[in-house]
Amino acid sequence: MKSAGRRAALTAGLALGSLLLSACVTGGGGGGDTSAKASDGKVSGKITFQTWNLKNDKFTSYFNGLIAAFEKAHPGTDIKWVDQPAEGYQDKLSADAAANSLPDVVDMGPEAAYTLAQAGVLLDLGKADPKAKGKYLDKAWEAMTFDGLGGGTYGYPWYLNTGPSFFNKALFKKCGLNPDKLPATYDELFDQAETMAEKCSDTMMIARMPAIETFGEYGVPLMDERGEKFTYNDAKGVEYVERFRKLYAKKGMDEEALNNLQTKEVEEFKAGRLAYLPGSSYTLDDLKATAPEVYKNLGIGPRINNSAPNMYIESLVVNANSKNQSLALAFAKYVTDSSNQLAFAKKASVFPSSAGTLDDAYFTKGDGDPATKVRLESTAQVKKAVVWWPPAFSGSADSQTLREQIAQALLGKKSVKKALDDSVKYSNERLDANK
Repeated sequence: MKSAGRRAALTAGLALGSLLLSACVTGGGGGGDTSAKASDGKVSGKITFQTWNLKNDKFTSYFNGLIAAFEKAHPGTDIKWVDQPAEGYQDKLSADAAANSLPDVVDMGPEAAYTLAQAGVLLDLGKADPKAKGKYLDKAWEAMTFDGLGGGTYGYPWYLNTGPSFFNKALFKKCGLNPDKLPATYDELFDQAETMAEKCSDTMMIARMPAIETFGEYGVPLMDERGEKFTYNDAKGVEYVERFRKLYAKKGMDEEALNNLQTKEVEEFKAGRLAYLPGSSYTLDDLKATAPEVYKNLGIGPRINNSAPNMYIESLVVNANSKNQSLALAFAKYVTDSSNQLAFAKKASVFPSSAGTLDDAYFTKGDGDPATKVRLESTAQVKKAVVWWPPAFSGSADSQTLREQIAQALLGKKSVKKALDDSVKYSNERLDANK
């Protein structure tokens, strides 16, 4: 976060980022290292900095302060901040790239970055700024390094997110499960989901289809070692989807769940009809404010996984055709330096990707507050998490195909193996066509 940013792929990663950031508080910026220098020229002139769904009452003062501090430290610089709405962001990025009007520094996740890097639109930071690598967590830097594109790195890591699992303990008790033994692995989750299906006809444990990142969490190899072919149709992948097929056959998932996305899943949990919700660091406060009855019976556990939890990541990329590349590099590094990442993380309920920042007391010391407890547990999880979503996996085309194929298997229209073979075939053909 492979969940997080996540977020992700653009539909899932970036849409999740929007939900995470919608719960944030306001604040000013400008606490970072304003002396950052680009490696290839003077820091001066004008650039455009684009964010995704962040210019609002909660974040405007933060970014205005961030930019003002940079411009003050670098006389003669002018940072124009623009923001794009959540809806249609990927289409906007593609259109701007095609028209050669992509801003100089742009907020995006690895999936969108992969597509634009493949088209030659983004700067390879591994070559342009090789010393930057040590300033970020290894796994964050690796998430923006694309094996399928020759190992280039196409974004300064910005923020990460993962989160615990939330459970409605009242439903556990109602349906014959022990509310003090919450599932932590997929095996435990499916076993308990089947028990719930047998005992309760009006309650579900799981209300959403598997996604590519959850295949990774289950332990399925998603791509070959060179990152050139998808492989999630192997025996482990079939085993994973068979658990969904079996649960569906036992009426542990309804037909509506075959089309559910994250928003619907959250609605079902808040309504008290769903027992399990994979959450994030802002979910606790959201449930407390909008679903107080569910909040009273809330159980919190680690993110469900059999291998490593998923993590989402957002980054700042640099336009390879920027007319002021030196300034663009310097500003992107400034926004993502340790001080500014820490300030942003505190305001946005996210986690920094800069090296060493997770050791700050904010992420390590408890104070008895439930929200702090969730943050500390999520921090520990971030340190073990993986960005499972492969950058080459399209959030629109590949995700929709995977969901449709699995739905056919659950409905008995084809075998699980055939469904996954067809999905992998589609993804690999699309990957080859874009080379």
